[in-house]
Amino acid sequence: MFVIIGFVVSMLCIFGVFILHGGNIGVVLKALPFELTTILGAALGAFIINNQMKVVKASFKGLASCFKGSRYTKARYMELLALLFDILQKARKEGLMAIENDVENPHESALFKKYPTVAADHHLVEFITDYLRMMVSGNLNAHEIESLMDAEIETHHQEAYAPVAAIGRLAGGLPAFGIVAAVLGVVNTMGSVGQPPAVLGAMIGSALVGTFLGILLAYGVFEPLGGLMDQKMEEGSKELQCVKTTLLSSMQGYAPLTAIEFGRKVLFADVRPSFSELESHVKGKK
Repeated sequence: MFVIIGFVVSMLCIFGVFILHGGNIGVVLKALPFELTTILGAALGAFIINNQMKVVKASFKGLASCFKGSRYTKARYMELLALLFDILQKARKEGLMAIENDVENPHESALFKKYPTVAADHHLVEFITDYLRMMVSGNLNAHEIESLMDAEIETHHQEAYAPVAAIGRLAGGLPAFGIVAAVLGVVNTMGSVGQPPAVLGAMIGSALVGTFLGILLAYGVFEPLGGLMDQKMEEGSKELQCVKTTLLSSMQGYAPLTAIEFGRKVLFADVRPSFSELESHVKGKK
């Protein structure tokens, strides 16, 4: 919603001021379809050339996610920490082998079924169960598991950043494509140099619309969307860091309630539950 509001405010200010100063919006509207086709078509072709297909698909998916609210809410984190608390509490009371079935078959586990939001996220469930499995096996110490977690989180970060970088490169190239469209318009105008001044003026104005649109699309549309995608990517990494911190704290001997407190501390302030909120939540889920 706020993304759409931002676009509306931006466009109203740009075109509203233009009209208020006596600008002829008809010239812009007349040239708009042709210039947009030239600029966006050329940019799309270059975008496909510049990126692997998996990055192209992830970029379109990332752009679509910009128009949705964040899924990383306080409620989601409270559910995640409550799940980790239940798992660690069961392991502490009954032994690590008691959670083996939960780890091997999370979609059939009563513990995971209590928390449907987390259970529905395949990547998150896999991240949790992979390292719980290592804890159950007892073959690796906390430092070795931490190193593996860091490597996986870094890989996740690199994969998630690829679409952000691709959109950033696209935004950087759009002004140049706007110039290309403008130059073509000037070439077309030069071919009609014998026309009356009014006709030539309209043709030059249409050509300049290409430069205007290239800059507007770059700095008013795609660069802001790329920045928002970057922020959403950081939220995804933060969730994995929360799991990492909680599990490592447990391996170092802290009680489950203390371990999830370590995990709570790494969350961003706007979605971080208070200590009392989290304590009441995990105790109420028993």
